[in-house]
Amino acid sequence: MAATATPGTQIVAPKPCISAPHRISRSRIGYFGNETKGLFQTKFRSLSFMSATQPFCKIYDCNPLKSERHVIKAMSGTNDKQPLPGLPVDLRGKRAFIAGVADDNGYGWAIAKSLAAAGAEILVGTWVPALNIFETSLRRGKFDESRMLPDGSLMEITKVYPLDAVYDCPEDVPKDVKTNKRYSGSSKWTVKEVAESVQQDFGTIDILVHSLANGPEVSKPLLETSRYGYLAAISASSYSFVSLLKHFLPIMNPGGATISLTYIASEKIIPGYGGGMSSAKSALESDTRVLAFEAGRKHNIRVNTISAGPLRSRAAKAIGFIDMMIDYSLENAPLQKELTAEEVGNAAAFLASPLASAITGAVVYVDNGLNAMGVGVDSPVFGDLDIPRSNKR
Repeated sequence: MAATATPGTQIVAPKPCISAPHRISRSRIGYFGNETKGLFQTKFRSLSFMSATQPFCKIYDCNPLKSERHVIKAMSGTNDKQPLPGLPVDLRGKRAFIAGVADDNGYGWAIAKSLAAAGAEILVGTWVPALNIFETSLRRGKFDESRMLPDGSLMEITKVYPLDAVYDCPEDVPKDVKTNKRYSGSSKWTVKEVAESVQQDFGTIDILVHSLANGPEVSKPLLETSRYGYLAAISASSYSFVSLLKHFLPIMNPGGATISLTYIASEKIIPGYGGGMSSAKSALESDTRVLAFEAGRKHNIRVNTISAGPLRSRAAKAIGFIDMMIDYSLENAPLQKELTAEEVGNAAAFLASPLASAITGAVVYVDNGLNAMGVGVDSPVFGDLDIPRSNKR
């Protein structure tokens, strides 16, 4: 299992001060991608709540050291409910279950990081065949660079659960799957069993994240997709959200939030995004609205989905043309930059926080505005128009 985590994080100052050459005004964190290892910057003061105009040493009235490096430590902040200045995303004392994290590359991992940075305790559900590799990599420190939070500490995952969200309960599991060696050692991994295990271990949760999608025939045009491939895409990518909500709602605290991930192919034609996946995303968005009503009325739980732009994740590579989708977005989106997983994670943290207490049943676009475009301005037919072009040439 992964290392035991502290439920929340609060920044505390080390005894010695950091010298001027090592003064912390910005935290540069390695971005977790596969081919892309770009660096993003996060203002340290947004998490440490220090004055933007005062240097670190002045605030803590300590003498600078010339060459010694010191690490900012994180400590439990569960019982620290002092009001924070400004309008922060504060998830201290909250517990989140993120279904669908199997590596450090993708939106699920990014959402987990943003929730952790806001103070939430993180539980993860990992696809059973990937469980051993994920836990081993986590234990051996292979994810340490991508676990880095803006305060310099590492994201901790309190517990990793085996989860196969295409099965609701043990009775649904075919016998041949029950005896499959890949699943040995993990006797409880259906949605119902995982929800029961989380309740037994922790009692309740506050945030539920669905980061699951699979289409075995995603590379096939819809006209060539088999009934099996189509229904499999619907089962793994949309009904799994219904199932998760059904079984986790009884252990969710009132006022909690659920978030799923969708894609613009749900409402517009994306050639190549086949195998019934576009239909699955459409179903997911429709279900979001219905579930928002039902979960809101019965349990006071908010239900939203994030329509994220293209990301060069391992899952996206299965489509086969993710690089072209990213290039297309760079050329045509209102904001001409590559979308980062961190931006989606931060949007999820906002939606899970009290700041979004009146938002439910919504599709929130985090795609640099690409969803608003009606035409592709990179087309040669727009060549004579005075349109700002992408810097990437």
